[in-house]
Amino acid sequence: MAVTDAAIDSIKDMILSGELAPGDRLPKEADLAERLGLSRNSLREAVRALALINVLDVRQGDGTYVTSLEPHLLLDALSFVVDFHLDDTVLQFFQVRRILEPAATAMAATRMGADDIEDLRKILDSLPAEPSVEQLVANDLEFHQRIAAGSGNVVLASLIESLSGPTTRARVWRGLTQEGALGKTREQHVAIYEAIAAHQPDIAMAWATVHVAGVEEWLRQAL
Repeated sequence: MAVTDAAIDSIKDMILSGELAPGDRLPKEADLAERLGLSRNSLREAVRALALINVLDVRQGDGTYVTSLEPHLLLDALSFVVDFHLDDTVLQFFQVRRILEPAATAMAATRMGADDIEDLRKILDSLPAEPSVEQLVANDLEFHQRIAAGSGNVVLASLIESLSGPTTRARVWRGLTQEGALGKTREQHVAIYEAIAAHQPDIAMAWATVHVAGVEEWLRQAL
């Protein structure tokens, strides 16, 4: 593994130095291995590892390329890791959401334009009067993802999306068991939307905090 780690570091250094840019094709395996003083097997292992975290893209019969290195692509690996966490850590994910989502909501309140705000309203209006729990949760996820994107910070939006997986089951559970969950969700979503539409970041942040903290507190009592 030490040799493979060295190979990974070498390729990483080539990218960080600008020698390899996003979209560039890596030199031929034999040439690169010789240049880095590595065996071809060690180089292959390094390439496989970097492909798993979306740094490299191995195209059969064409070669190996540096990916776009965009945050949403690199943070897919975080989503993969997050999926392995069990219910006993879901509260910690809610705590992280409570830190990130209000900040993203405040940013969205200052940056979302009229068209984006109208799209956010359409998401709210698309929820049926008597939705199933699945419809409610899907609408909730879309609503918060759109706000995160509206923050204008792609790293923050990607982090929030990565964290949505472990909390989805808790949202469904709450919808099935807590009386009035649908009404609370609707009211808080409307309040968040109205604060964003009025470009009131402090109020938007406050409502987003209340919204996430409410689910977190319910889960804390239910566990």
